[in-house]
Formats: sequence, C-alpha cells, structure tokens
Amino acid sequence: MRIFSAVFGVILGATQVLAEGASAPLVAVSTSPAISDAARTPLFAPGFRPPARPAMVLRTRWQHMRGHAVWTRAALSALKDHGRPLVDLVPSDIANWCPAYPQKTAAERRAFWVGFMSALAKHESTFQPWAVGGGGKWYGLLQILPATARGYKCNVGSGQALKNGAANLSCAVRIMAHTVPRDGVIHGYRGRRGRGVTADWGPMHSAAKRRDMAGWLRKQTYCTSPRSVRPRARPAGLALAEGGDD
Repeated sequence: MRIFSAVFGVILGATQVLAEGASAPLVAVSTSPAISDAARTPLFAPGFRPPARPAMVLRTRWQHMRGHAVWTRAALSALKDHGRPLVDLVPSDIANWCPAYPQKTAAERRAFWVGFMSALAKHESTFQPWAVGGGGKWYGLLQILPATARGYKCNVGSGQALKNGAANLSCAVRIMAHTVPRDGVIHGYRGRRGRGVTADWGPMHSAAKRRDMAGWLRKQTYCTSPRSVRPRARPAGLALAEGGDD
C-alpha cells in the first residue's frame, strides 16, 4: 500500500508539472554566441568617411629647380583649359612614350604631358627659364620663338615675357595642343618636315634625346599599369610537399 501511494504521488506530481508547462509561454533559446553592441555597429556608420586613396605623385625632371611647383601648376592649369585636345587624344605613337596612356584618367594624362615637357626642358634649356638660345631667337624653359608664340596666339609674344616659366609652359601647351592632334603623333615626319611636337622643338630630331625622354617617362607611375593583386599559383611540387603524407 505504501509503495502504491508513493508511485501515485510521483505520477500526480509529474502531471502537474506537464500541465503548468503547457500553459506557460514558449521562450526561444539561442545557441549562438551573444553579439556585443559594438559588433552591431555598421561598417560605415553615418558620418564615417573611408580613408582616401593616396594621391598620385607627379614626378618631373625639373623638381630640383627653384620655382618648379609654380611651373607644374601652370602646366596642369593650361592642360585643363586650352590643352584639353591634347589630353583627349591618344597619339598613334604613344606606346613609345607612355604605354599605359590609353587606359589612364584625364588627371594621369595631364601628368604625363607635364612630365613630357619637363623631359623636353632638360634638352632645351637645362631647366633654366632665363635661357636664350640661337643667338637671341629662342627663349625660356622650352626655347620658344616669340614669332611662334604670337602665331599661336599665346598670351606672351616677346622674348622677355617668355622667360617667365609658367607663361612659357602655357604657351607650349597651346602649341602642342594644335600640332599633336593635327598630326596624330608626338614624333614623326612627313618627308623632311617634322610632325607633332617635332614640328617645333629641335631636341625631338635627335634619336638619343628621344630615347632619354621616353626612357624616363615610361618609368613614371602615370605611364605604368598597376601591378596585379591576384595571387600567383604555387608550383605543383610545393603544394604536394605542403600536403604531407595524409
């Protein structure tokens, strides 16, 4: 009888527990780890600005000279204005000077032309804005003839004015923006007559000087393609060696 009573009490207690569990609300229990408030913050929260990409370094061959920054800014400004036809064009011989030029942005193309003029200035004036050559004929960084400057309607038309580095480069951009699109090349000949830049600048007639200019330009970031970030395939032997004997 005592055993029966004990068993009956156990069954009765279990029944009550089941009844209470049936009436209670179900609570979902997560088995995943808790996520902190910090982890719930969006990757780019309001007001957050991703870090800017590093600016392109515009290297020139005159950057050791006093006043070079003014020259570079003036040349870039001219290329954004009356030099736009030069930037928009892809010369047919561009592979000799700047292989990646066709894929470059307008800013990178302008950088090329500034670099090009700095390379040309090395052979024209050795970067001396006060230089006068040809017995008083040619003036300034890129040795421009005053009559040529006036013919292309540059803002400077006298030898003294062409000794201003910024003005000289602006005039050079105006000349190149006419001759290079006209002829479709940076350097070339039609018969014995120079085409493109060669039409107006003596150093372009020298193969050695062109090689020097082009060799320097092709090394600059504005003339090279970015390196691939794709991982290289490992040699099969190395992969097998790392795999072990499993």
